Amino acid sequence: MVLRLPNQHIMVTGGSRGIGAAIVEKALAEGASVSIIDVEEGTGRAFVAGLEAKDRVYFARGDIRLAADIKAFHVEAVKRFGPVTGLVNNAGRNSNADPVTMTEEEWDAVFAVDLKSAWLCAREVLPAMIAAKSGSIVNIASVHADHTFIGYFPYAAAKSGLVGLTRSLALEVGAHQIRVNALSPGWTETFLVAEYFSGQPADTRQKVLDVHPMGRIAKPSEIANCAVFLLSDEASFVTGANWRVDGGMGARFAG
Repeated sequence: MVLRLPNQHIMVTGGSRGIGAAIVEKALAEGASVSIIDVEEGTGRAFVAGLEAKDRVYFARGDIRLAADIKAFHVEAVKRFGPVTGLVNNAGRNSNADPVTMTEEEWDAVFAVDLKSAWLCAREVLPAMIAAKSGSIVNIASVHADHTFIGYFPYAAAKSGLVGLTRSLALEVGAHQIRVNALSPGWTETFLVAEYFSGQPADTRQKVLDVHPMGRIAKPSEIANCAVFLLSDEASFVTGANWRVDGGMGARFAG
């Protein structure tokens, strides 16, 4: 079998569970070494302990809202695996807020994780990518960048901003043969989605399934498959794009 990411160093933010963890597992399976930065230290160490390819994984606790944390993590990761050749800005947070009562501090907290951190991480890894004239960045956005619903203010704004950042950054670094793409998952079987369903009426999950042409929601591994494709040379002429992975939900007309 030909591996997609042999001898690559992939950095994943928020890689301890859910989609991030699935991306870590897929990247390892495709031959990469992976560095993971996550604020949830216990969850992260437990996840790494269960991996077979531990020798190709570096985990450290870090807050991606802080440039100093990112820099310290990046320095150590490069010591172990060499320059980062692929970055996945996966870490994010939901937001359930009212546009009138939301405070500036709450707003800033959402955008610090869902948007600013992607730039901070890209800023850290780009010098080496520019020097190598090679690299790939994948920003995990959301279908909320295209359409959203009441109660998720300002999550859609942050994810729309991430898609805009993706396009802009792709133009900035394209001449250096660095590719930057967004990936927008729809409903996916993650801990956060399970937590959401547990607090809703019993028929909520079925209503969600009913709007999916495929009659189901995604597995994290299905999102990871697309992310690794975008990281790999198979996507060598794909940049500035937003790949929506939603099982056709966004193709539906209401009614």
